[in-house]
Amino acid sequence: MVEGRWRRAGSALLRVAVVWAVSTLTMLALAGLLPDFQLQSDDGDSITRTAVTAGWGAGAFGLLTGLVWPVVVRALLLVPALVLGLLVFFLNGSLLLIALWLIPDGRGTANPETAVVVAAVMSAVASATSTALAVRDDNAYRRRLSRLAHRRGRGRVAHDRSGPPGTVFLQLDGVGYEALRGAVDSRVMPTVAGWVGATHRLTPWRTDWSSQTGASQLGILHGSNHDVPAFRWYEKETRRIVVSNRPASAVELQRRAIEHTGDGGLLTVDGASRGNLFSGGADQLALVLSMAARRGRGNRSRAGYFAYFSDPANAVRTALSFVAEVGREVGQSTRARLRGDTPRVGRGGLYPFIRAFATVVERDVVVAAVIGDMLAGRRAVYADLVAYDEVAHHSGPHSSDAQAVLERLDRSIALISKVAEHTPRTYRIVLLSDHGQSPGETFEGAYGLTLKDLVRAGCGLPVSRRAERSKSGAEARDAARDALRTALHRQPAGDGEEERPASGSDPIVLSSGNLALISFPDVPYRMSCEEIRRRHPALLGTLANHPGIGFLLVRSEEHGSVVLGADGAEVPVDALKDDDGPLAGFGPGAADAVRRTDSFPHVADIMVNSMHDPRTGVVHAFEEQIGSHGGLGGEQSQAFLLSPFELSRPVPAGVDLIGAEQVHHVLRRWLREGDGPQVPIGRVEVSRPDGEAQEQVPVGGGAAPDENPQSSRHRVHGRQCRRGP
Repeated sequence: MVEGRWRRAGSALLRVAVVWAVSTLTMLALAGLLPDFQLQSDDGDSITRTAVTAGWGAGAFGLLTGLVWPVVVRALLLVPALVLGLLVFFLNGSLLLIALWLIPDGRGTANPETAVVVAAVMSAVASATSTALAVRDDNAYRRRLSRLAHRRGRGRVAHDRSGPPGTVFLQLDGVGYEALRGAVDSRVMPTVAGWVGATHRLTPWRTDWSSQTGASQLGILHGSNHDVPAFRWYEKETRRIVVSNRPASAVELQRRAIEHTGDGGLLTVDGASRGNLFSGGADQLALVLSMAARRGRGNRSRAGYFAYFSDPANAVRTALSFVAEVGREVGQSTRARLRGDTPRVGRGGLYPFIRAFATVVERDVVVAAVIGDMLAGRRAVYADLVAYDEVAHHSGPHSSDAQAVLERLDRSIALISKVAEHTPRTYRIVLLSDHGQSPGETFEGAYGLTLKDLVRAGCGLPVSRRAERSKSGAEARDAARDALRTALHRQPAGDGEEERPASGSDPIVLSSGNLALISFPDVPYRMSCEEIRRRHPALLGTLANHPGIGFLLVRSEEHGSVVLGADGAEVPVDALKDDDGPLAGFGPGAADAVRRTDSFPHVADIMVNSMHDPRTGVVHAFEEQIGSHGGLGGEQSQAFLLSPFELSRPVPAGVDLIGAEQVHHVLRRWLREGDGPQVPIGRVEVSRPDGEAQEQVPVGGGAAPDENPQSSRHRVHGRQCRRGP
């Protein structure tokens, strides 16, 4: 044992010496190439003296980056992520200038701009050298990665791979079942292609009507997406617009889901949540939106950045990739514009930086966090990789841009799979998605006006000149005027004056992909179609008969609720069929999805779903997206599960997997499989922030007896919880 320790110590010293030597040679080469970087005195030095100077500078730079960099990054945790990414180069250059200042006799000098370049190159070379040396030795590679877990304070599980397995759930945001099949068949994702049919089972699952991350991930992680009718909606009782990807809304949605189910979430027992909208009840969090407002030490949403960016090589590599991705997006959008590609949306402004954050920074931080969780031996990890979804919105789900993102995601999956060979427990890796994406020109691009313009025109309200000149806008305005003339020619009311339709407040129109919600804020309840027709006689007919709209859902005083379609079609919700009437062509399960949403308390006065061409899969998004999701129609409603054969089938053969809530129950069952003897499911005591009485919430899943959760205390959507009997 002593001999082994000496051997490991000697091996570590040798690697340090090699990295130092390579860094010294790199500094010498850069000094010869860059005129503003100097390692000699003004009178000149011998080669030996210059080499010693370079070695001194390289050593000082290495020490500073190892000791000072983590402190600086922790101090900058509150800096916005995009700003931190841009500061990486400046901070690294500053450390190099300090290192040169520490060289005796002032032999090291560089301009600030040159120092940034030298520091970036040296960090990249040192990282590449260290990685190359470690990869040759599996034990060294394992120890190097394990240090990441211990540095994050999570190295607590004994290395016993014979114990219960852990499970990693990797969500490929927006990658539909058909998109994954295409990537597998074309070998765009070779790692995943090697799994399908060999080690893993591919299963499609059908989303709810609201086919978007907020609804799907809330259902998957917390077991309920009840009363989530869309990505954004208006709530009349509070006069608020709820948007799923806003921190305050995410907190509220998570709270409602936990109260609805009485359960803390999928990850309550020894779990980690990475890059998600919701926590799933996990103790370990990084980049979790519903926890973004928390200020406790180690619990900030950006805390996950520290573990990654505390390594200056990581910071420089990600920053360089960030800049490259911005350039890639500018080049791709420029070529698309020059070629005249259609459909096309604007990709200027801040979008290149937003895309680079999603495809580079978020991916790198989340993947590193997952690796740390696996090396710490956590029971369950759920992580969301959003890169494909972001690019597909603007480039199209089947574009070459999106395919390139899938290829890079496959490399991340391969890395995680490789790390699983070095973890203290075996891991089952499950890939899944929250929804797909459907292609198609935007509603505005196809018809020359936005849905909001069409609604206003149908209500007889002022619209933009462009909307007035469009065919749809002109027809809607004419229909509204004709309906108003008809209303004004009714019998006079009892007081001798004509009965005019009530005007009310302007409608609120909110878009969620190819699903839109129209609400009348001055009416405190869900309006009926009869009331809407009295107030705006032409509106429902204008919308239902528009070629870009598939169907409407409204409440009826006579029939309960009805779905309206073209040519006067009006079908009670209870009588809806998938293959007939307004929902024909929207796929199996459409009628049930509409019926379920109709039961939500916050369903809008008018729910609008765009048209869908079943031959091409095309829909029309009501926002600026040529790859969209949020409603019914096409690939957006088909997500996937890719699970190891060692896990049970998600559902029996021949049975469809429907809805995010059912997926939650499947994942919960998988977490229990292989855990060995089950302990009784515990309960957590939840203290409400308003000081009301505490409530008991069950801790789902049941921990295996040999597991040692880090803490018996849990936090559920920002509230203090204690494990009860």
